[in-house]
This record gives sequence, structure tokens and C-alpha cells, in this order.
Amino acid sequence: MEKKVIYLFCSAGMSTSLLVSKMKIQAEKYEVPVIIEAFPETLAAEKGSAADVVLLGPQIAYMLDEIKKVLPGKPVEVIDSALYGKIDGLGVLKAAVAAIKKAAAQ
Repeated sequence: MEKKVIYLFCSAGMSTSLLVSKMKIQAEKYEVPVIIEAFPETLAAEKGSAADVVLLGPQIAYMLDEIKKVLPGKPVEVIDSALYGKIDGLGVLKAAVAAIKKAAAQ
């Protein structure tokens, strides 16, 4: 399986950086071939097109429709706030992989 790209966007790119670290640890542990990065939402249009899935921090859930418009055909989802709050790297990684598989099946 080729490496999949998961990009997380939030209001400043800082709050998701800890989550990205946790996701990378889980991806390594379970040998999931992914590249995971976090950016501020201002870069969503510029960076998002290179991702296989775009995840938004719950604090910018209101931007979901707007970001879907600038990234047509790209799976864009809001991170579950419970997983986000617990900084559940495995849970968010599983959700991201599921979104990639769902998009590939369409």
C-alpha cells in the first residue's frame, strides 16, 4: 500500500500538533503507511489538494462546507470532538483511514 497523506487543519495549527504526534506513534506501531501533518486552516485550499483526506479540528467545524467547496472531490471530515479532546491518536487515525477507504470506493 502506498503512503496516504492525512492533513489536519485547525485554527492555528498548534492544538492539532499533539494529536498528529500521537497519530504518528500509532501509525508506526501498526505499520500504517501514512504521512500526517497539521496546518492552520488558512492553508487548507493551498495544502489540502495534496492530501488523501482532510481532517478539521472541532473548533473549525463551521468551516466544513467552505473547505469542501475549495477541495472538490476530496474527503473532508471534522474530527470527532470526544476523540480530539482525549487526543486519541489511534481513534483519529482509524477514522482517517476509514474516510480514505470510503472515498476510494466511491
